This record gives sequence, C-alpha cells and structure tokens, in this order.
Amino acid sequence: MSDVDDRIATAPMPTAKTLRRRHSLPVQLWRFAVVNVRMIRMIGKGH
Repeated sequence: MSDVDDRIATAPMPTAKTLRRRHSLPVQLWRFAVVNVRMIRMIGKGH
C-alpha cells in the first residue's frame, strides 16, 4: 500500500487555471458539443 500512497503524493496537482476551466459551465458545454460532433462524424464514416 505504501507504493500507492507514494505515487498519489507525487502526482501533479491541477493549477488554478485548470480548476477554473473544469468548473466553467460554458467550457464544459463546449467540450460536450465537440465530443458529440466527433462521435457523430465517426459513426457516420462507419455507415
């Protein structure tokens, strides 16, 4: 278990900018839309 604790302790912490973007509703909506468009294009290419 010590190995896991060591890896968690040395993991990089998100910056304030990263946390702001993760909590921003417009950014989340944009990312959701982009992922959906990419999925639709991928599905369309398969059919």
